[in-house]
Amino acid sequence: MHAAIPFPDISPEIVSIHLMGLTLSLRWYAMAYLVGIVIGWLLARAAISRARLWPGDTGPMSRTQLDDLMTWLILGVVLGGRLGFVLFYEPAYYLSHPAQILQVWNGGMSFHGGLLGVTVAMLVFCRKYGLPIRSTMDMLALAAPPGLMLGRIANFINGELWGRPTDLPWGVIFPSPEAQTCAGVIGPCARHPSQLYEAGLEGLILGTLLLILAFGTRTLKRPGLLTGIFVMGYGIARFIVEFFRLADAQFITPDNPHGHVLRFTAEYGLTMGQLLSTPMILLGLIFILAFGRRARP
Repeated sequence: MHAAIPFPDISPEIVSIHLMGLTLSLRWYAMAYLVGIVIGWLLARAAISRARLWPGDTGPMSRTQLDDLMTWLILGVVLGGRLGFVLFYEPAYYLSHPAQILQVWNGGMSFHGGLLGVTVAMLVFCRKYGLPIRSTMDMLALAAPPGLMLGRIANFINGELWGRPTDLPWGVIFPSPEAQTCAGVIGPCARHPSQLYEAGLEGLILGTLLLILAFGTRTLKRPGLLTGIFVMGYGIARFIVEFFRLADAQFITPDNPHGHVLRFTAEYGLTMGQLLSTPMILLGLIFILAFGRRARP
């Protein structure tokens, strides 16, 4: 076996409380969502408080409206993320077990579904209160990367969504017996820590770029441009990471070991993540071209 990094001894549960025969647990995954939402809310507040950043030197909404919008967005990300996972990844299973569809505590969330849920919630809210849609989208794009980064780190702590086998020195031996079993490998095999790849690309790098553009340039003066950069940036990052991430088990068969849902040859094709990210790349490019023109005085 090549050199590899043993999985860190971190419990998925931060703390557990046993009370009257029940066990109440606070898990890293839930904490990632909570902290990501709070950081995103703080970034959004900071942005709308700087009126000079926006068209007409006027923020897209008040702080009170932002607080109200957060409730809508939380519902959108949870319901959209869950329904997206159900429809995109395991529709047959959940059609047979409909009672489990809303059991989000058992895991299973889709970013693409969550994005659709947030978009619908945002559009309805903006229409209801007469708020500028494109500037609101820019504000949300700025707020999203911290939650993405923390969510992927939580996936790593949970030992889930691991990558394909690798002999690179930073490969990780995940604790799951399924992760440690690789064809042609004697003993535990190492895998790409693809969750951390995503945390770095989607969260740290993309988030830093958006912060620089939003607070250091006139990007927010061009409504929709920052949204286009975020959507395209996420799509590219996810498309790249899919080359290292192991596809979901339901897509993998003996003659399709990489889990391609769109196959070009026996070896090459697109995974579900790449298939869903391709329209994001195209849509982001359209936004950049359409809204990236110099802002009028």
